[in-house]
Amino acid sequence: MGLEHIILLILIIIVGILFFKLTFKILRYLAINTIVGLILVGILNFLGITHIHLNLINLLIIAVGGIIGVFILILLSIL
Repeated sequence: MGLEHIILLILIIIVGILFFKLTFKILRYLAINTIVGLILVGILNFLGITHIHLNLINLLIIAVGGIIGVFILILLSIL
């Protein structure tokens, strides 16, 4: 095994670690946004302020937008 192979192996390991760290940060961001958004939608639906159906499209808007996504869905449900 030459020096080139060892350097290539080290670079592949470093890229893999960075990839998994970035993926974990993105998934954690989406999970927090989704949980906060779903709690807010649940409270608003329970209080009768609005009625937002939870389907895949609405869930994706809530996951990406968080609280702002919930307000967008409220505005869309009013229209």
